[in-house]
Amino acid sequence: MEITADQLSTAFGDTLYMVAISLVFSGLIGLPLGILLVITRKGHILENKWIFNVLNPVINILRSVPFIILLVALIPFTRMIVGSAIGTNAAIVPLIFYAAPYIARLVENSLLEVDKGIIEAAQAMGATTWQIIYRFLIPEGLSSLILTFTTATIGLVGSTAMAGAVGAGGVGDLALAYGYQRFDTMTMVVTVAALVIIVQLLQSTGNFISRKIRRR
Repeated sequence: MEITADQLSTAFGDTLYMVAISLVFSGLIGLPLGILLVITRKGHILENKWIFNVLNPVINILRSVPFIILLVALIPFTRMIVGSAIGTNAAIVPLIFYAAPYIARLVENSLLEVDKGIIEAAQAMGATTWQIIYRFLIPEGLSSLILTFTTATIGLVGSTAMAGAVGAGGVGDLALAYGYQRFDTMTMVVTVAALVIIVQLLQSTGNFISRKIRRR
């Protein structure tokens, strides 16, 4: 195997860094968008067909763009934001654009599972729109939201591997540079195993937290 333990450790850290930063920013964008999709739909607490009919297709369009295309299409914007289109920080920009609409749709699906009776009861008690969202809608959907963000995080791990195609760093970059281009089978096996371990840990952690919340 051509790579060293230090290289593998650095790549592992780069992957976690890209996933963590991308998840924070895409969550900050996707969560409000998902809530907006729910509350503005027909029959919900803030029904607004104009907002819903604009937001809904926009999110569908953004979700339709394959990540590798988005990665290339956003190069000018990425360069403007971080000063370069290559590297770990540069990969974070398209990762956010890719994950935010994905999270919005997953959040929407999670919150639609909340019993409408709970929302109606909150309205009957005179709760404001904001109070219904943060005291009833989000707490009731929290268990499902944990799984939503777990799924989004795993999706980001896969995307960081693709970002290795443009020198983003991380485990995917290592797999391409050494495993694929230099025909180093052992490196490919190790990097794939590393990605599998990351995904398994994330999924197990998400399932555990979700179960804990559901049993409360």
